[in-house]
Amino acid sequence: MDRASPPAAAPRVAVSPALAAWALALLLGLQPATTDIYLPALPLLARDLAAPMSGVQLTMSALILAFGIAQLVWGPVADRFGRRPVLLAGLTAYTLASIGGTLATSIEALVAWRVVQGATMAAAVVCARAMVRDLYEPVEGARVMSIGLSGLGIIAIAGPAAGGAIAALWGWRAALAAVAVCGAATLAFVVWRLPETLRARNPLATRPRPLLAAWSRIARHRTFVAWTLLISCTYGGLFTVLAASSFAYIDVLGLSPAAYGLAMASGSLAYLGGTFVCRRWIVRLGMVRAVGRAGAFTLAGGVAMAGLALAGVQSVWALLLPQWLYAFAHGVHQPCGQAGAVGPFPHAAGAASALAGFLLALVAFGVGTWLGSAIDGTVRPMAFGVGFWSLATATVAWTLVRRLAR
Repeated sequence: MDRASPPAAAPRVAVSPALAAWALALLLGLQPATTDIYLPALPLLARDLAAPMSGVQLTMSALILAFGIAQLVWGPVADRFGRRPVLLAGLTAYTLASIGGTLATSIEALVAWRVVQGATMAAAVVCARAMVRDLYEPVEGARVMSIGLSGLGIIAIAGPAAGGAIAALWGWRAALAAVAVCGAATLAFVVWRLPETLRARNPLATRPRPLLAAWSRIARHRTFVAWTLLISCTYGGLFTVLAASSFAYIDVLGLSPAAYGLAMASGSLAYLGGTFVCRRWIVRLGMVRAVGRAGAFTLAGGVAMAGLALAGVQSVWALLLPQWLYAFAHGVHQPCGQAGAVGPFPHAAGAASALAGFLLALVAFGVGTWLGSAIDGTVRPMAFGVGFWSLATATVAWTLVRRLAR
């Protein structure tokens, strides 16, 4: 890596915690808005476009793969040119891609637009995570991140319920149009309210040799490894719910799209509760012990869901109650893990955020690919997937995070 000292940093930008939390909620909230509003419409979309299950799942998994790969581009670009230019370009393209998806006439066209959506959504998420490191030290950053993720939780609560109602009244295209509105509103917020937070642009950030050296250094850092594995595992379970739940609740258990949206909103409410508890636990216990305690809730939810499915229990409550436990713990793991992963890299927060997001997206893509062939008209694929990721998350929280992330 180039051994020149980092460029001199300007004083930190005066951004109030309230404004930072709003920015995080809107920017990170694009991800659940892109998936959750769309979820209740999946069965309708499949029938309208006469699409196979593999094609329908590809609209989710391809979006996530593009999201992961694009972070590797946006992260260094944001370190080189600043957060604000990347946000303006990414959000403009995201809004246009969302409109394109609304007008798609085949599953292939829809998948293509979802790929563009994922690639441009990555700009918002990478910059949001990097902004936390621009403005705060890791522990304070985790607290502010948890506030922002509380706002994200509210978006996640409203998303499935709104998506279910919109899909029931006007069809799946209207649900995708609502996603375009979210993108336009976020773009407007950035234009009018959000300043540049990067204190010193790095002119070497996009050069291949320094970039590869930086990624190598980041990937070998034990703190990064521990926290990134944690957020990847917990997101693996969440993405299993996102990709499989509409078929489990609607096709298997017979819920209407609107009722399904309410069920998913209740899970988001549990997640919101987890973000509130996270802020208390960080103060009382610290980040490492907080995620260790949350691991017990993760494991209880996953084991209960898988155990009930294995016993042949197919009911809404057998899925929903364990889902609440898992979502609650996810609300603790994510703020701590996202802040912890970028914490050691104040001069390469964009690159660290991008690499963490890429690894997380690879997990989600694998989950979506597996579900495309595993969904079988029962609740078992969803339940067994959540059970597996609950074991992985708890194991990482109780071993690697405890040992490596201090």
